[in-house]
Amino acid sequence: VQLQASGGGLVQAGGSLRLSCAASGRTGSSYRMGWFRQAPGKERERVASIVSIGGTTYYAESVKGRFTISRDNAKNTVNLQMNSLKPEDTAVYYCALATTTWSARVFWGQGTQVTVSS
Repeated sequence: VQLQASGGGLVQAGGSLRLSCAASGRTGSSYRMGWFRQAPGKERERVASIVSIGGTTYYAESVKGRFTISRDNAKNTVNLQMNSLKPEDTAVYYCALATTTWSARVFWGQGTQVTVSS
């Protein structure tokens, strides 16, 4: 499985950014895709994720109401719309895919920097 992420950049607080991730290879029909982030000196955390079948979503408490994750199963892509961005959202964001659960094997895309200035 290969993951190609795009998006990210620099934005002022209150602004918006959109991240996209395309998966290729043997993903299977049922998988989870999502976004993790890691800020300097902090552990990597799951920001949002979505299940390919059923569309069940997960959001970290810190992003609920501001971020929206969506999927296009036909294209094996997932998008993360980030609104009302805050300086504390600044981090390297990683696209990820799990063929079963997040505690099992996880495939990672390259990181993309999101910087929110105050």
